[in-house]
Amino acid sequence: MPIDSPALAGTEKDGSPSKEYCTYCYQAGRFVNPGLTMQEMELIVREQMVKRNIDQPLIDKALKSIPGLKRWHHESAGGLQYKI
Repeated sequence: MPIDSPALAGTEKDGSPSKEYCTYCYQAGRFVNPGLTMQEMELIVREQMVKRNIDQPLIDKALKSIPGLKRWHHESAGGLQYKI
C-alpha cells in the first residue's frame, strides 16, 4: 500500500525505511504480529477507518486491496498462492 508519510514507513533490519510495509505492521525487518491473518487485518483496518470517520467507499477500496498485499501471498512451484 502507498505510504504517504516517511513517518508511517516500517523499518528494515538496518533501520532504513521499508518501501513495502508500514510502521504498524513492520519494524526492525520483522512483522510486528507475524501470526496475523488476512481476516484479522481486514477487521483492524475497518475498525480504524470507521474510528477516523472515513467514508465507506474508501473503506471498501482499502479492504479490497488487502489480499493483493505482498504479506498475504508467497511464491510456490505452482505460481502465486495466497496465505490466508
